[in-house]
Amino acid sequence: MPAPSSTLAAFSLAGRTAIVTGAAGLLGRQHCRALADAGALVVATDLDAGALERTVAELSFDAPAGAGKVVPVAADITSAASLKVLRDETLRLGDRVDVLVNNAAANDRFQDHGEERGDASDAAAPTRFENYPVEAFRRAMEVNVTGMFLSCQVLGAEMARRSGGSIINVASTYGLVGPDQRIYKRPDGSQGFWKSPSYPASKGAVLAFTRFLATTWADRNVRVNSLSPGGVAQDGQEPYFVEHYALRTPLGRMAKSDELRGAVLFLASDASTYVTGSNVVVDGGWTAW
Repeated sequence: MPAPSSTLAAFSLAGRTAIVTGAAGLLGRQHCRALADAGALVVATDLDAGALERTVAELSFDAPAGAGKVVPVAADITSAASLKVLRDETLRLGDRVDVLVNNAAANDRFQDHGEERGDASDAAAPTRFENYPVEAFRRAMEVNVTGMFLSCQVLGAEMARRSGGSIINVASTYGLVGPDQRIYKRPDGSQGFWKSPSYPASKGAVLAFTRFLATTWADRNVRVNSLSPGGVAQDGQEPYFVEHYALRTPLGRMAKSDELRGAVLFLASDASTYVTGSNVVVDGGWTAW
């Protein structure tokens, strides 16, 4: 009787090629680190070529012994032509596509607009649903939904052609539940900003598309899952917001940026070979209440 394979060996990505979009962002670089640490050749892509080069340089400098290589290839995920160039370069570098992490996203940053105009009392006005510009809504859909669709169509098709692979679409807890607008209130009771409609709407679409593609490509052995992070701590966040978020979360804090690495590796590797069409929530219990 053959010996059972090692559980830890199932998490190895040695010999595999992964693509991470939005790689220069806060979480994108962590996804790259998780996949490279497991041995994958990681093709990191982002629209901002300069930020991407700096991110890859940092990842390469900090890489542990035995980690896979991280290579920068700038691309625009809203352009099929740009994605085809990315695909061809990936195939040149790694001869295959095994993992695709659709992480790139547009998220409104309205909260400082009022202060820039010298009118702090009106800072939240553009974020009210009644005032929200349709152009901003369309832009978010173009990046968060159409960009994901095109990435799957162009890059994921290589997995379907080879009959194997894992796609991870990064969604959000706000794709599952409505935003708690109270956490954005300032200490004086005024609204710092309202979470706008485009991000939750687009992330809800990510979840629905994930289920669609999981059933559509199941016969090609391409697994498609989503990952829904909660709020992640980062520089520049208002102290009142961090406090409100912590009080609203069962674990009592925001996530650290590296706390999604394990979930990404699980979904990317053979540790999850019977998981498809699922949504892995990493939110400190936010959606449990």
